[in-house]
Amino acid sequence: MSAGYGTLTAIGLGPGDPELLTLKGLRLLRAARWLFAPVRAPEAPSYALEIAWPHLDLARQQVVALVYPMPRDGEPDEAQWRANARLIAAHLADGSDGAFLVEGDPLLYSSFTPTLFTLQDEFPSLPIRIVPGVSSIVAAAAQAHLPLARLDERIAIVPATSSRRALREALERYDTVVILKVARHFEALLDLLESLGRADNAILAERVGTPRERLERDLRALRGQALDYFSLVIVSGGWANG
Repeated sequence: MSAGYGTLTAIGLGPGDPELLTLKGLRLLRAARWLFAPVRAPEAPSYALEIAWPHLDLARQQVVALVYPMPRDGEPDEAQWRANARLIAAHLADGSDGAFLVEGDPLLYSSFTPTLFTLQDEFPSLPIRIVPGVSSIVAAAAQAHLPLARLDERIAIVPATSSRRALREALERYDTVVILKVARHFEALLDLLESLGRADNAILAERVGTPRERLERDLRALRGQALDYFSLVIVSGGWANG
């Protein structure tokens, strides 16, 4: 029996384009015995696994689904986080290595963050390595040829689930504001942008780097439309449509 745990590597896979995976991430992804894939519900598909799929060898690698419910109201399910961490530790207890698959970057609004804290708390001897990834934020800006910040300009990143007051404060204080998780909150967000005179300097991006990618520079044209869960809005300092 192994004297210790194998290493868990959290790998940022990027927003959807398999070629945006780093060389280090690709090497460690292929080396892992266990592939831990977050899902929102049992039997639900894993977007992270979809991104990683072209690089996998399932003849020698095994996928383990980890359920991370998306809280809409109330507190996150910390008991489920701990159950996931314990499942990871159980698979790595024989010394084999694992990869935690993360769309985007592991430390930016990802399911890996609560897992990291729980593993550090309950399994301090389990080695953890983190490989950063290309976030949807920078990928969307690249596709739109949109600078996120220039010279001394400031940038804020906020989820659309924040209060209206918090969103207004960010939009009033920062040159560029990236707003994540906008799908269910788009109409209210657009109303706020229009009230502040910033709607004309914003873009919406969905599923960046995939065949379903969409960039929209006229946010008003999106009223009444259903937006993809993986969508964001970048409000620039004044050059989005220049």
